[in-house]
Amino acid sequence: YAILSHRWGAEVSYKEMTKLMKMEERKRDEVRQRAGYQKIIKSCEQAKNDGYAWLWVDTCCIDKRSSAELSEAINSMYRWYQNAGVCYAYLNDVGESTFPTKKDDNKFAESNGWPEWFVRGWTLQELIAPQEVKFFNKDWVHIGNKQQLASTLRDITGIPREVLRNGLAGKGLSVAIIMSWAAERKTTREEDRAYSLMGLFGVNMPMLYGEGKKAFQRLQLEIIRISSDQSIFAW
Repeated sequence: YAILSHRWGAEVSYKEMTKLMKMEERKRDEVRQRAGYQKIIKSCEQAKNDGYAWLWVDTCCIDKRSSAELSEAINSMYRWYQNAGVCYAYLNDVGESTFPTKKDDNKFAESNGWPEWFVRGWTLQELIAPQEVKFFNKDWVHIGNKQQLASTLRDITGIPREVLRNGLAGKGLSVAIIMSWAAERKTTREEDRAYSLMGLFGVNMPMLYGEGKKAFQRLQLEIIRISSDQSIFAW
């Protein structure tokens, strides 16, 4: 299967996707005109062209009305991205047909001079976990992959090329180093700053939206439980 990584905007939910054909025409047309719906369609077309029968998209493949399903999905997310045949990274704020190789504070003023995808919390694991990541601009033009762009991606994210090319396994990296990659990243929900890092550290914990900063404290405790790495106390 293929999998999508993207910056959320006007998206289509699981409920809307499953009820699409039963909607009245006006509502159905509104859903189909959303940027999120077009993202799903374009991702499906790309997956089909690449020979995949299945595509997984977080916006419409998780029934977020079920807290049990949401918790299972978030705890499984790293593995799902890791096991995907390919990950499509959609950069909705890149118009050029080449990957941006130089920092541009005018064009990307809100995201440290780089496409916004690189400052979001969840996209960190979505960059590291899959073996193959293909980058696309806003018009779905392919602008490079993780292997080709490893040096540029290292400059943007601080992640070593060896990790980008071969993953985290066997690297023996300290907790502090992995935490540093996430330090400048943002999430819409405060709890997601912790939840988005679980897979990188190989830990699991239940989701408790509303707990705020306690989520990060729980993450630290889970890491301490399986690791003797004292660099965690730097965070």
